[in-house]
This record gives sequence, structure tokens and C-alpha cells, in this order.
Amino acid sequence: MYVITGVTGKLGRVAVEDLLERVPAGEVAAVARDPRKAADLAARGVDVRRGDYEDPASLREAFAGADVLLFVSSPDITPGARPRQHGNVVEAAVAAGVGRVVYTSAIGADGDAPGFLADHTVTEGLLAGSGLPHTFLRNTFYLEALVNPGLRAAVDAGELLGADEGVPVNFAALADLGLAASRALTGDRHPTAYELRGPVFTVADLARTVSEVSGKDVAYRPIAADAVDEAGFIHQLIASGLFSEPSDDLGKLIGRPPTSLREAVEAVLRG
Repeated sequence: MYVITGVTGKLGRVAVEDLLERVPAGEVAAVARDPRKAADLAARGVDVRRGDYEDPASLREAFAGADVLLFVSSPDITPGARPRQHGNVVEAAVAAGVGRVVYTSAIGADGDAPGFLADHTVTEGLLAGSGLPHTFLRNTFYLEALVNPGLRAAVDAGELLGADEGVPVNFAALADLGLAASRALTGDRHPTAYELRGPVFTVADLARTVSEVSGKDVAYRPIAADAVDEAGFIHQLIASGLFSEPSDDLGKLIGRPPTSLREAVEAVLRG
């Protein structure tokens, strides 16, 4: 039995949809805090179960019979929340006798991860100490943080602002990371960790690609991080070099090249 958490979220939904194309619905259980939000999966034969990261008893029931569990990390980045919630998940997985855990971790979790990313370091430690077989998916940030409908405003303005200091970034499409989570559930001989990263580019490269796709000149203009609105902290992380290293794990896992920068920009500007 494949058990997937977070099925009402974006990544979890991509994972469960891909899994359902490869295994019978009767072999899949979908865990949601509110099962009513996954009613469409139940109608397709998926066993929809209630599971709340703040309710350990619900998790033990939700994980019953799991040969493989996709543990999608909590979206709650309030200090202290994820370590508590993730501890509940790990303890419930042990109690339920889960065969293997696939955890959506984050880039840098094996080192000195900054800020809220350190929660993933804590969780990896919990899983490593649990005795459960596990696979860590060290996901980079979603490409959509930089390539989104907001680029249309850059086209109109004729410039794209960046506080990245020209440092390369390896963001990957959410859909690709969701597929990777699904593919890591099946088969065998998976490594302990995958470093899941997209093709490396700079924000200046993004500006050039937007120009090519839109047919209008869009210049890259470097500015201070505190002038990039709500995306400033992302640019600061980019400038720190956290996302600068490449990896081919994502392409190997999903069986094709990850979504390219140009493909993503075309989808946003022409879609």
C-alpha cells in the first residue's frame, strides 16, 4: 500500500495523480486533514483517510498498512511548529510499522540550512534515528517563485528587478518535483537522498529569456534586497549561494530533462 500525505496541496496532488497512472487505485491511500477536500480521489477508488499532523492518533490510523509513505512536509513555518508536527509523523510511522518513508526535505538540509529550512535538518535527523528505511528528497525552491504571471508586469515595465547579485539559481518546476516524489515511491534501489534541482540560470538569464519570448526588450536591473517586495528574502537566499550548485538527480528520477527556463517562461507568457 502506498500512503501519500498532503494530497490537497499542490505537490501532493501531482504525486498522487502520477502514482494513479502507474498503480491501481486500490493500492493507494490519500491522507488529508479534511478528507472532504479529497472526495474526488475517493470517487476514483482511492482510500481517503483523515490525518492531521497535530493529531498523532489520526496519523497512526492513516498510516496503517503502509508499505511506502510519502511524507510531505508541513507548510506551517511558524517557529517550532514543523519539528513538533514532523515528530508526530515519524513516531506514528514507527508505531504503524511503515515499510519505507519518502520525505520531502529541502536543499541544504544535510548542512547548516538557514532559517526555517533548518526544520528539514531536524526532520532528517528524526527519520535517521527512527530505524525506518527512508529516502530524502532535498527539493530546491519552486521555479514558480521567479517564473510566474508577475513577469507580465516586467514586460510592461521593460525591466526585471533582481537582488540576486548575479549568483546562479537551480529552482525547479513544482510539477517536476511532484513527479519526482511519486517516482521515488515505486521501484527499489533508491539512494538515501536525492538532490533535486533544476537547470541553473541567473535572474539576468531570466530577463533575457523573457525578452526573447515576449518580443520586447526587458532589461535586468540589480537592486537592494529590501526593494524587491515580498520576494526579497528569496533573492537574499539566492545571493547567499544556497541554490548555486547543479545536480542531475531530478532528471534521472523523472526520466526526462527537467522543465527548462524557456519552457517555463513560455508557459507563463503564452499560456
